[in-house]
Amino acid sequence: MFKSITNLIYHIAILVLSATIALSLPYTGKLIADNYLTYWTLIESEKPFLISVEIAVAVLLIMLFNYLVSNWKNRKFSKMARNDMGLVLAAHPKSFWVKKRLKKFKEQQGMEKDVMLIGSTGFNTFVNPESDLHHIIQNCRGAKIMLLNPFGEGACLRAKSIPDPEITLEHFREQITKSVEFLKGLKILQKDIKLKLYEETPLFKLTVLGDYVFMKYYHAGLNVQEMPEYIFKHSSNHGSMFHPLYQFFLSRWRDSTIPEYDFDSDELVYRDNSGNEIKRAKLDSFTTNPACCGNCEAKQ
Repeated sequence: MFKSITNLIYHIAILVLSATIALSLPYTGKLIADNYLTYWTLIESEKPFLISVEIAVAVLLIMLFNYLVSNWKNRKFSKMARNDMGLVLAAHPKSFWVKKRLKKFKEQQGMEKDVMLIGSTGFNTFVNPESDLHHIIQNCRGAKIMLLNPFGEGACLRAKSIPDPEITLEHFREQITKSVEFLKGLKILQKDIKLKLYEETPLFKLTVLGDYVFMKYYHAGLNVQEMPEYIFKHSSNHGSMFHPLYQFFLSRWRDSTIPEYDFDSDELVYRDNSGNEIKRAKLDSFTTNPACCGNCEAKQ
């Protein structure tokens, strides 16, 4: 509704401006015709003034041509990114309006649809009430989610790679605990929620919503919330980045070495390539595991 009102005001303003210019043309032309010879008589003998005007016009022309060339190149790269790579938007998290627009766009694409997600702790992705996927996960048709194993080396290394003193391994485990409890609550409500816990250091934060993939990169030493988010749209073009990112998620999800979390028994379920259960491993309460921390510190 706000967008419709803005568009209406914009078109009214353009219409009023064009009408004003059209109505003022006769008076403007008459004024120039009446005063042109008078002004030219005064300035034609002033050589410094003429030279200044020539220089100013030359500078303006240079700036105009540079702008046109730059704009043409930008449009060329924009077309290449959109048509060849399927890139729709590169959103930076520092902009409040971009974040708000991005959250609304995700809700439009993800409500009552299947959600596929790879993340680290998941807390700032769907547990926090202000997060982008909080309402989407609650109202989705089904969700396949992959988070870090709180006792794996990936969680240790990721926590230690971020210089923020408030982000520790215990902090990571606490957030994963809240994410699991949040998903367990949805599972009780008969939501089709599946969770897997992987042990490797996270590489991409991927979210698949309908025909769009939202991607962030886990840069060592930086919080993922500070990284830009790239949006790729599904298309028939084989060069679109949607396809490899989507296949990346599927390959990770089908990896038999990554166990599925059983919400009823709090166990990790390992399966073979055919989907048959091989074994179960009890996942104890989320407490500090000295062996894991020791291994990570030894590798560093």
